[in-house]
Amino acid sequence: MDDIDRFGSIQSPGRNAIWAFSAVVEEVARDRNTVFITISYHACIGCTGPAETVRLVAGRDTAVYDERGRRIRAGELERGMTVDASFSSAMTRSIPPQAQAFFIRITGRADRTETTSGRIAEVNTRNSFLLVLTGPNPASAIRFQIKPETVILDLFGRRIPLASLRPGLRVRVEHATFMTASIPPQTTAFTVQVIR
Repeated sequence: MDDIDRFGSIQSPGRNAIWAFSAVVEEVARDRNTVFITISYHACIGCTGPAETVRLVAGRDTAVYDERGRRIRAGELERGMTVDASFSSAMTRSIPPQAQAFFIRITGRADRTETTSGRIAEVNTRNSFLLVLTGPNPASAIRFQIKPETVILDLFGRRIPLASLRPGLRVRVEHATFMTASIPPQTTAFTVQVIR
């Protein structure tokens, strides 16, 4: 059994573990007594390259804690949460790879979000934004600001860079609930998913 020190760090003697800090929960799925948590994370602090993605297998032996250090069930994790996680370095060769989770601690929760679908009218990689038409009228445009932590997914759910998006693609954007009063209105995109 692992020991948790007073700072919440896991001590894993004899285990080959990988640590992911400030990982984003992309998906949570359940199958009987097992919870599958797909996370994306950067392999090093300050890395700017593409994020790694792994599907964690959380069973009865996985230690899962909330922000206050209270033990919770893995099924209480939600998409959009930020977590620190420790998992086995022995992974499957699937896409994404799958690994046994040892320890997961919530470090942040997602803000309330809304979802909007539409067709991309403009992709601006220089100023990091998308202009999306939500209807046939140009007045239906919304400008979505793309932050470094914004997750952009292709039709198959794989992470892609902003530069891979093209005008004309249909996308579903999960975004902040607030919008500016400007024309077009602006808000922050959390997830952009190509839907066709």
